[in-house]
Amino acid sequence: MHQEHSAEEVQKHVRTYLVVFVMLLALTFVTVAISRLHLGVFQSIVLALIIACIKGSLVALFFMHLISEKKLIYGALALTVAFFIGLMFLPVGQMITAVAL
Repeated sequence: MHQEHSAEEVQKHVRTYLVVFVMLLALTFVTVAISRLHLGVFQSIVLALIIACIKGSLVALFFMHLISEKKLIYGALALTVAFFIGLMFLPVGQMITAVAL
């Protein structure tokens, strides 16, 4: 099935994609600027990860069209994030156990 879209609707989507592109470009410049601040390793990593999460969210929401998905998709995404966080802290728990012995 082929759907016809009005010119205004297409322009709205193009404008949205351009705004997201500019935001991604700006966040890339912010990442480079932060790398030149000579912060500590921990602070640099935390800031880089926060910016990367924001950029990844923008890509997923707009370019992958997740912003208009149903709640089931968000539930699956939340479950994935929960497992990811659990797996990230798994080595920390093992390290704490090894130090305690």
